[in-house]
Amino acid sequence: MIKSLYVRLVLTFIGAVLVSIILGFIVTNWIYNDQVAKTFEESMLSSGKTIIESYKKSYPNNLDALIKGMRALPNYSIRLFDSEGTPLHETGARINNVLQVSSDQLRTVLDGAMYRSESRDGFKNVKVGLPFTINGKSYALFLALHAENFVLVLSVLLRTEVLIVLCFGSLLIAISSIFIVRPVKRLTHASRQMTRGDFSIQLHTRSNDEIGQLTRSFNQMAMELGTLDQIRRQFVSDVSHEIQTPLQSILGFTHALKQKKLNEADRLRLLTIIEEESNRLSRLTADLLQLSSLENAQSRLEISTYSLDEQLRNVIILLEPQWSFKRIDIELVTDELFVLADEDKLNQLWTNLIGNAIKFTNEEGKIQIYTNVHHHHIEISIDDSGQGIPEEELSHIFKPFYKVEKSRNSSIPGNGMGLSIVKRIVDMHDGDIRVTSTEGIGTTVKVILPQVRLSIQHGRRM
Repeated sequence: MIKSLYVRLVLTFIGAVLVSIILGFIVTNWIYNDQVAKTFEESMLSSGKTIIESYKKSYPNNLDALIKGMRALPNYSIRLFDSEGTPLHETGARINNVLQVSSDQLRTVLDGAMYRSESRDGFKNVKVGLPFTINGKSYALFLALHAENFVLVLSVLLRTEVLIVLCFGSLLIAISSIFIVRPVKRLTHASRQMTRGDFSIQLHTRSNDEIGQLTRSFNQMAMELGTLDQIRRQFVSDVSHEIQTPLQSILGFTHALKQKKLNEADRLRLLTIIEEESNRLSRLTADLLQLSSLENAQSRLEISTYSLDEQLRNVIILLEPQWSFKRIDIELVTDELFVLADEDKLNQLWTNLIGNAIKFTNEEGKIQIYTNVHHHHIEISIDDSGQGIPEEELSHIFKPFYKVEKSRNSSIPGNGMGLSIVKRIVDMHDGDIRVTSTEGIGTTVKVILPQVRLSIQHGRRM
């Protein structure tokens, strides 16, 4: 079994050339066989007429010189008959094999009709007969073609040409196949490097054919796999860090409780910290499981029709302890509208986004939530007067465990998973999320959902 693409390309080309040559001979012979025979036949008729004119002019005194000249024609057999059917003159070394004249053929010509071969094997058996008269007597001249020499020369010429074409063609395909196979070998080598974890490889190509497109697709794949590998490594590092920090706190305070004699107030304080760190671990585990569930290809949306404005009001009411404690002025401006979406997942999306707005808005700040209904989509905007996000960090906020202003993480609870979950939920709904922010002024988060509107009533405000 041939495993080399290079060898298969060369053998395929040689096989294709051989088959093409054979088919070409067959088709060419089928198309031009009769045409070539007719060409020879017309040439023989013309030669026969010339011989007859010469014979008439030479009759009867110079016939010997004419016959001698006729015998010098190497490619023809010639037979001349009188009116009684008696052969007068014969030329050609192979008359008995080539120029056989039947009595019917002879009688046809002597009666004044021209004879042409009724059946012929290509142009090997081309034969013609021409009538003429001298002094009132009828004569018949028959000519046959000696095609053996012509066929031999032609076959040698064609075989030589085929051999030359095959040799040069094989040489050229052997050389060109090197250039065809080379990028495939480079792709194979690069793929092996990728299996060893090297995603930095990039192959250069200037070709726009299928191999060039495959190479560019490979480069894109390598780049994306490298990014995914980097994200995976960073994710593992972040998860380890996020888990290790509360675990160390729990372990340290547990040792303090076991080894130190503490009064009731200090003991309760340490137990409260242990409880908080345990809750933090629990929330982190729940967020990781949820993000993993959303990323799972088996995850499906449970689409239903429900009231979006009512859902937003319920989320605000659910988060009332948080925004009322900070005396935040929160406002909802929306139409009464229904959408087709996954109610549970969008409920979590609004809880995360509005919760973030409350978390990063200072006391006595303001949050405004409003909806805009367009022909093909719905926009839900959440504005807050909070701290804002530096412009250079906006492109990173949807990454898992990413936190803006890491130095203040201790003062603001959270594990940096909320916006990653939000982004995934929006993507599952084929929507879009956009964040604009100015430090010290506030942040606007706009969620765009391409959902079908079923019912709208204006003027609802909370």
